[in-house]
Amino acid sequence: MKKIRMAALSLFAFVSLIPSGFAQVDAKLADAVKHAKVSLDAGLKASEREGKPISGKFELDEGKLQLSVYTEKASKFYEVVVDHTSGKIAKTEEITSGDDLTAAKAQSAAMARAKKSLRQAVRDAQKTHKGFRAVSVVPEEKDSHPVATVTLTKDHETRTATEKLD
Repeated sequence: MKKIRMAALSLFAFVSLIPSGFAQVDAKLADAVKHAKVSLDAGLKASEREGKPISGKFELDEGKLQLSVYTEKASKFYEVVVDHTSGKIAKTEEITSGDDLTAAKAQSAAMARAKKSLRQAVRDAQKTHKGFRAVSVVPEEKDSHPVATVTLTKDHETRTATEKLD
């Protein structure tokens, strides 16, 4: 009984670490993304000026829509915020510590083995899920292969696509 309780607590702790909205896009975010003039693909393209894109997502920051792309350049990591109305870079900040740095390092490791770009992964996922718009793309290693998890939304329906990057 004690082992079952410990396993349940471990599972709860692990699930608690998963960001809310990871598998399901918040309705407010879905509505905001629907009206964004710049796509995730275009945001990834714009961020290339600040390095190689290693992940990207739309998010609500204090209630305002933001398009955030993590990039890597000269062994440093950056968060590039792309204006979702103009497609221009609004700001760039170096990532130096915390969970963001941990995530950037893991994403960089996955992209180091990738032969396909995140932009292509987004385009492939949207082609498969017609009418859906990409909200985020995050690379990772699965079974020793780089893959990108692309989250898409249409109205308030969410789909997740896994695209091979090798």
